[in-house]
Amino acid sequence: MAKWHAYGRCKTRLSKDIGKICSANVQRKMTAHTVSVAKYIEKKGLIDISLAISGLGCKKSKRWSNELGISNFNLQGKGCLGEKMRRQILIHKKFCLTKSRNIIFIGTDLPDFCHMDLINTLAKLKTNDLILGPSNDGGYWLIAFSKKLLTTDLYFPFINIKWSSKDVLKQTIQSKTSLNLKLDFLQRKIDIDTLLDIEKRE
Repeated sequence: MAKWHAYGRCKTRLSKDIGKICSANVQRKMTAHTVSVAKYIEKKGLIDISLAISGLGCKKSKRWSNELGISNFNLQGKGCLGEKMRRQILIHKKFCLTKSRNIIFIGTDLPDFCHMDLINTLAKLKTNDLILGPSNDGGYWLIAFSKKLLTTDLYFPFINIKWSSKDVLKQTIQSKTSLNLKLDFLQRKIDIDTLLDIEKRE
């Protein structure tokens, strides 16, 4: 899930601390880092990358995707984060001609993201339905769905969540209580949204 690093339209909280140009550059570099890590795992034949883009139209999204070396992309579309993720799953189901696979959503706000995060996620998906990577802001930096879970009409965990609140992770966990799902977690990481987040990593 990637947002185009437009001047004044990305990392708005961070831009108040370091300026719009610098915050846009931070977003650009973090996106490039995330893609680089994912491409390393893709070369091993373990995943296929699809870029879900916001902030650009179709033609410019295609150009950006090509610049990043990614052949598959989709527009995120309108709505909250839950609607955008569910839309990507539905697109995958519609156009996937081969056997269904796991789906892993990753944000692009993680300087500490590394290939072992994906390796660990894939390993955990062998025995779990849902994997979450908790973030410092009360949300999650990664959410992964097993192919078993994706065979259902998936509304969990995309509804009844107050997105951008400080307890998105907690709400997500609570919303699964009525479902018979196996859940596991990855290491907590820091999403970079403010200068304080950067300072916490030092």
